[in-house]
Amino acid sequence: MDDGPTPAVGRGGRRRDQAVALGWLVVIWQLLWGRFSWGNLLGGLVVGAAVLIFFPLPPVTFGGRLRVGALLVLAVTFVGELVRASVHVAAIAVRPGYRPRGAILAVPLRVRTDLNLALAAELVSLVPGTLILDVDRDRGVLYVHVLEVCRPEDLAVNRARVLAVERRIVRAVGSPQEVRQLGVPLVERRNQP
Repeated sequence: MDDGPTPAVGRGGRRRDQAVALGWLVVIWQLLWGRFSWGNLLGGLVVGAAVLIFFPLPPVTFGGRLRVGALLVLAVTFVGELVRASVHVAAIAVRPGYRPRGAILAVPLRVRTDLNLALAAELVSLVPGTLILDVDRDRGVLYVHVLEVCRPEDLAVNRARVLAVERRIVRAVGSPQEVRQLGVPLVERRNQP
């Protein structure tokens, strides 16, 4: 699983990462309640701190760099996929008597860092009609349930969509080494240690 040297996380870096995680947990808490109030803010801080203390996660280091143009492409493409998939799922839901055939795909990612796995899994799961069922962290494989598979070619199309999400993520926030890994064919990556 080692894709190269990982940057060391110093004491200040770990605290900064925890502060960012706490901030996101508070934002999520506010979104779950559906309205802002000082009580919700205080409750979010308490719950977020408890989560970070009692359920510590391994540090996820960010060794890449933010590329604004690629991040914009990622965001615009994601919104487009979100709209397209929402319309598609709505059409399936209102079609009388139609029962879609789902499938579960194993999609090995080319960049197997924890950050890439997490971001790819989140973006794929947020699109209606797809859901991450499991993540094999050691092998870098996402197990994705897709809602509608009519032909065998649909499997390849859905697998390519997941890999395209990974490519956009790595181009937006990946390190130069991770971006180079995208050019390595998948067959070669499987044979590498």
